[in-house]
Amino acid sequence: MGLYDSRRNFGYGRRPDFAARQALREYYGGGHYATRAAHETRFRAFLAWAKAHHGVRDLADVTDERVARYAAHLREAGYAPSTIHNAISTINVVMRIVTGGRWQAVSPRDLAGVSRSQVRYRPPVSVEWERVLTAVAALQAHSLPRGAAVLALARAFGMRGREAALADLDRLADEARRFGRVNIQEGTKGGRSAHRWVEVTPEGWAAIKLALAARPAGSRNLLRPDERWKAWRDGELKRAREVLKALGIPGFHDARAGYACARYRELTGHEPPVLGGRAPDELDRAARDRIAYELGHGRREITNAYLGSRR
Repeated sequence: MGLYDSRRNFGYGRRPDFAARQALREYYGGGHYATRAAHETRFRAFLAWAKAHHGVRDLADVTDERVARYAAHLREAGYAPSTIHNAISTINVVMRIVTGGRWQAVSPRDLAGVSRSQVRYRPPVSVEWERVLTAVAALQAHSLPRGAAVLALARAFGMRGREAALADLDRLADEARRFGRVNIQEGTKGGRSAHRWVEVTPEGWAAIKLALAARPAGSRNLLRPDERWKAWRDGELKRAREVLKALGIPGFHDARAGYACARYRELTGHEPPVLGGRAPDELDRAARDRIAYELGHGRREITNAYLGSRR
């Protein structure tokens, strides 16, 4: 383990990029591949900037002042607050690991300029199932049945695109039959494994059947046995997203927001704020807690990005 001492890059290696990679692998072990890859990519970008502008060649030369200047550089370059927030969070993660916890974390929220939790002001197009079904038919007409299945699963269960693509469809069908609800597990953000049960509606059953019909032979999910998520995301799924945009649907994430808004209606009997309504405070908070859980988030405040602000 690296020590907070005078050794180059705190003992993790001679090159700072290599040192960061080794530290992340040591910290996360053999799992959380997507999380590690994201941290490595963001930290490499920071190191390239720090070397070019401040001659940084050792992680010991990373300071909170330089991190703040990097955040200012990203703001001036026009990056979204969420992107800046993630970049600073990664620097905190890596520096905390290599220094053995001695790094004094800087505030991603403050350096990003605004709160990371963005408030939705525009209603999602996918709230009403009729729009979703029209899009599903269009995707099928463009020979993109797997993209159609991702859209249907995202709207029916609030799944992220990766979750829908990697879901064990046999397990989902079995749980739907036995329990009337499904547990979202595969492809979750950061490799989270906590239970995340979502009720199965008639539309949800139809989405599962659509996905079962679209999945490739020999696979338990929507990817072929020899296919990797990234290649499919940057190929067929990207083409499906272009079809959705032509139909006025921003992307698959819109279907996730559509699920959240429809779920708010169901739980409260009121429209969510982004659709011009709002439930009484206690009911609103309870619904947001439930929706945050079903979407795989740990904080009620994140629902502002799906439902609009309750203030």
